[in-house]
Formats: sequence, C-alpha cells, structure tokens
Amino acid sequence: MPEPELRIRVGIDIVGVERVARLASEHSASLDTVFTPAELEYCAGKRRRDEHLAARFAAKEAVLKAVGTGLRARMHWTDVEIVRAPSGQPGVLLHGEVAECARRRGIGNIEVSLSHSAGLAVAEAVAVCSEPAERVA
Repeated sequence: MPEPELRIRVGIDIVGVERVARLASEHSASLDTVFTPAELEYCAGKRRRDEHLAARFAAKEAVLKAVGTGLRARMHWTDVEIVRAPSGQPGVLLHGEVAECARRRGIGNIEVSLSHSAGLAVAEAVAVCSEPAERVA
C-alpha cells in the first residue's frame, strides 16, 4: 500500500532573544548572512529590535522544518525571508534552493505565526501542499 502524501507540514522553533542579541553585537557582519536587507531594515526601526530579529530567526527555522529539510548544502538563511503584509500579518517568501525544494515537495503556500517577549521568540510555520510531490526514481 503506498504511503499517503502529507498535505500539511508543520514546523516550530523557539529562540532565546539573548542569543540573537549576542550575535548582533559580537558578530554584526554575520547578520547579512542570516537576514535579508528588508528584514534588517524592518527590525532596525523597532524599539525591541533583538526580539524582532529573534522571531524572524525562529520563523526561518520553523519554515525549514515545515519544508522538511533543515538548512542543507546550497541553502542559505536568506533563502527564507519573513515579510510583513500591509495588514501586519507576517508572511514568507522563499528564494533559491529552499524555494526549489518546496516546489519539488508540492508546497504551494506557507503560513507563519511569530511571537516574542523579553526573553524568548517563537514561530510556527504551516506548509500546505497544493500539488503532489515529485517522485524521485
């Protein structure tokens, strides 16, 4: 009996805000390898920048889990971009190898939810498979 295809994939991640704050202060140049220019610009304008950065980092991890890959060769953190709709709702744009992997797995849409406080940031991603995954021989 063939294994049924997953129609929904879920990923979740939690990050300590201090971890991201330390990255930002001690290795600020590496922020460009983790966050897109638009993500950095958005967070720079926030009063609690590190919480917003941490939430986006958690969201990237959650998206990679929902896609079912984790960060692999040829994938970059910036291949997962957390954007903001005019309504304020967060969204996901995929680029590069992550976008290609999601396409091969039949993922048509990814929804994401973010939350953060003074110490922790959490994100959940739900990937909806709208097409059958490609079969690898």
